[in-house]
Amino acid sequence: MTPGRAAYPTHRAARTSTVRTAAVHGTGLIGTSVALALASRGVTVHLVDHDPEQARTAAALGAGTDAAPEGPVDLVVVAVPPAHVASTLAEVMGRGVGRGYIDVASVKGGPRRELEALGLDLSSYIGTHPMSGRERSGPLAGTADLFEGRPWVLTPTRDTDTEVLNLALELVALCRAVPVVMEADAHDRAVALVSHMPHLVSSMVAARLQDAEETAVRLCGQGIRDVTRIAASDPRMWIDILSANPGPVAELLAAVSADLDETVEALRALQSSDEDKRRLGAAGIEDVLRRGNAGQVRVPGKHGSAPTAYEIVAVLIDDQPGQLARIFGDADRAGVNIEDVRIEHATGQQAGLVQLMVEPAAAARLSAALRERGWAIRQ
Repeated sequence: MTPGRAAYPTHRAARTSTVRTAAVHGTGLIGTSVALALASRGVTVHLVDHDPEQARTAAALGAGTDAAPEGPVDLVVVAVPPAHVASTLAEVMGRGVGRGYIDVASVKGGPRRELEALGLDLSSYIGTHPMSGRERSGPLAGTADLFEGRPWVLTPTRDTDTEVLNLALELVALCRAVPVVMEADAHDRAVALVSHMPHLVSSMVAARLQDAEETAVRLCGQGIRDVTRIAASDPRMWIDILSANPGPVAELLAAVSADLDETVEALRALQSSDEDKRRLGAAGIEDVLRRGNAGQVRVPGKHGSAPTAYEIVAVLIDDQPGQLARIFGDADRAGVNIEDVRIEHATGQQAGLVQLMVEPAAAARLSAALRERGWAIRQ
């Protein structure tokens, strides 16, 4: 159907900015998670996917119904790969499927320019991006709490209808996320820095393990697990994402590449018999490490606040049911709040090290309390 022609009546008078009905197009991880969150809060959700089996799976999970809506819904959520956002939006907007339209793709500038090139009235549309995800994909990976406490970027323009902005804000609230307003291209540069480029670097590090000797791989500890965790994501999904934002990612990788070249040169200098060269090499390594320190402290801490230097209380545990519950219960009885937690698994053993992050003033008290209750504390 030609964009602009509506299959549904599009009466615009006396409308309210309340999401009671929604249509989610695309039932992968993000689309299904949005649908689950909305459905759990009483919104009637209609599910659409190019693969009807995926929509039926999402419906079976309680995300909504795969039946078509009888008329325009309050909000249409387009949750398809970036390359298909514009065509999908043009199709649903052309049919007048909803009062308002958003997409949740991880890239914002390109899809909007594609829509503008189609000559569509974009007053009823706003681009958005929930900053949340998992290594798994598909409807079975969806969860209603995926977005809780996470930033959700909104990219309105001067043409965006206030009602549509309010609908989008209500959606964010229903998903219990935190709205962040940005300009579309600024968003794309930002996600290139904090998401897209790190994913490629993680994959490059993980690729070094592919043909490594088994004896070396068995030495993997928490550090390599932390660095390579996101490398487990679906390559097909990431090809779609990176294809929609190649420029900013390439610029960042070029800067990383320059740092790598300088670091390699510094490491080579450390092998020299010339003391001056070794001194310069050490200075080069120190420079990149200190710049890393300076960047790391800018990563937001708990609840988005400035990062806090927590004390770590390390506890040795067996890999048995109930161990973590016991530790948290003992910490509660000691009156200590666990600010964060990390688990380092022992390779080839049914044991692990739980690192409990607490306020520095509470570390000694927690260590003493856990020792009294029989826990093995490690320095």
